[in-house]
Amino acid sequence: QVQLVESGGGLVQAGGSLRLSCAASGRTSRIYRMGWFRQAPGKERAFVATISWSGGTTYYADSVKGRFTISRDNAKNTMALQMNSLKPQDTAVYYCAAGTAGLRVGVPSFDGRQYDTWGQGTQVTVSS
Repeated sequence: QVQLVESGGGLVQAGGSLRLSCAASGRTSRIYRMGWFRQAPGKERAFVATISWSGGTTYYADSVKGRFTISRDNAKNTMALQMNSLKPQDTAVYYCAAGTAGLRVGVPSFDGRQYDTWGQGTQVTVSS
């Protein structure tokens, strides 16, 4: 089993920056991909960014491309999301996710079904 714990959320003004972190523990050798998703009030969970654990290949939602940067530190078993130029529409609970049960062929990396382990979430609020 893998456990994930997010940190770094908070309140920031529009145009500001925040850095989210996700710490993985347990059987981290099983991780092949990690990602960030978010859920705003009254909306469905949405993909934000993903990174492959070995090669570091990244992919972003169009809404955050150029503003957010995902990264990982394999040695420390951590993942981060640097969020710049934040907008009020970025307000949401952000969830860290990991794929540990093996690659699901045919399921895109931005699809939540590719991930089987989730953190508890961290609130990000961007004021206008």
